Amino acid sequence: MKDELLCEVDEHDRVLGPRARGEVHRLGLRHRAVHILVFSEAEDILLQKRSRTKDINPGLWDTSAAGHVDWGESYDDCAARELSEELGITSRSPLPFLFKLPASAHTGWEFVQVYRVVHSGTLRPDPREIEECRWFACKDLDGWVRGPGIGLTTSFRRIWQTYRDIEALR
Repeated sequence: MKDELLCEVDEHDRVLGPRARGEVHRLGLRHRAVHILVFSEAEDILLQKRSRTKDINPGLWDTSAAGHVDWGESYDDCAARELSEELGITSRSPLPFLFKLPASAHTGWEFVQVYRVVHSGTLRPDPREIEECRWFACKDLDGWVRGPGIGLTTSFRRIWQTYRDIEALR
């Protein structure tokens, strides 16, 4: 795996400069990521089970698509790229923006920008990234997240809780 260059950022998400991915994670530096929630027309949500070969959270259920913002890349461009690379979904950038989480231990020191997409077409999961994809009813996922959340990534649990809190206010 090549050590891609990410954007190291400060506590206000201002870019400090390029840093190697391995270094960012090893040193716990703040950086940027995107997560895309993919919903069906019936409002089920797609989750991916991360490949067991991943260095972070292998074999755990996670957001539909997600990834690091590369050096020189915008959040919006990254979201469109990750959606295409991981699931084979082509969408115009920018995707519909939902919210942004601050960098914290819960997010692996990532500022996380979250997007929402409705998709009813074919999925082409990348087997190097994804072991399995599955649609879940939101109410079933609510119970899983509210419980011990075994098998879910910490960042996805935080994203889902925030998403449901925002939806409850609408």
